[in-house]
Amino acid sequence: MSEKDQSVSETERRPLPRIIAFANQKGGVGKTTTTITVGAALAELEYRVLIIDLDPQGNASTGLGINSRDLESTIYDVLLRGEKLENCVEPTSIKNLFIAPSNLDLAGADIELVSEMGREQRLKKAIEAIIDQYDYVLLDCPPSLGLLTINGLTAANEIFVPIQCEYFALEGLGQLLRSVDRVSQVLNPTLQVSHIALVMHTHTTLADDVVREVREHFGDKVCKAVVPRSVRVAEAPSHGQPITSFDPNSVAAKAYREIAKEISGGTSQRAR
Repeated sequence: MSEKDQSVSETERRPLPRIIAFANQKGGVGKTTTTITVGAALAELEYRVLIIDLDPQGNASTGLGINSRDLESTIYDVLLRGEKLENCVEPTSIKNLFIAPSNLDLAGADIELVSEMGREQRLKKAIEAIIDQYDYVLLDCPPSLGLLTINGLTAANEIFVPIQCEYFALEGLGQLLRSVDRVSQVLNPTLQVSHIALVMHTHTTLADDVVREVREHFGDKVCKAVVPRSVRVAEAPSHGQPITSFDPNSVAAKAYREIAKEISGGTSQRAR
């Protein structure tokens, strides 16, 4: 086989990059923690992973040890000033894991984008320019259906929903599914929820009831691993690390690794 034919063959075998929006319109459900930890776990499996922080709070950025005040450009510059996405990507302390950080400038982006041409497609076009450099692009969306989240849902080809194991979990999920339906009708017809993860489980009867009800409603979309509520998970972001690095042998870290394996089909990049 010639060198050219071999290159073509390898390209054909390589799975298409997956763009996954991590979303839930209910705040405080562990969405950002899940985004960065799943990203870190996929990186451990030797996939190249880019996390894009679309939340003005910038928690995904700080949770991976990035100080956005020291940066020349962020995702705000990509969406509002036409900066190339590759120019704002930062490496993290974890091999194969990169982030396009956010800062408080992004707080006004929903309003600023209103008057822009192609405002819902800004992120999608930016990702298209760099997509061949990564196996996974994970989008940490804000807990609202503003233009930042719409950009994320328009760019993504699937949605990952973290659900806190509490009473109002299904209500928040219902709101998100209605929003996904509206976006898919107008902007992204192939968009669908691919995975639902049960997180912040407290080993109470109520939490177990939520787990059972979610599994009954959504079947195989629900990840088998359940992530427990943990003080160590809450501490990890203050050290600029996901739980898989901060406390790699903890129950929560092991659960997130299992979720990453479910997303990737149980294989590492090397095994493909």
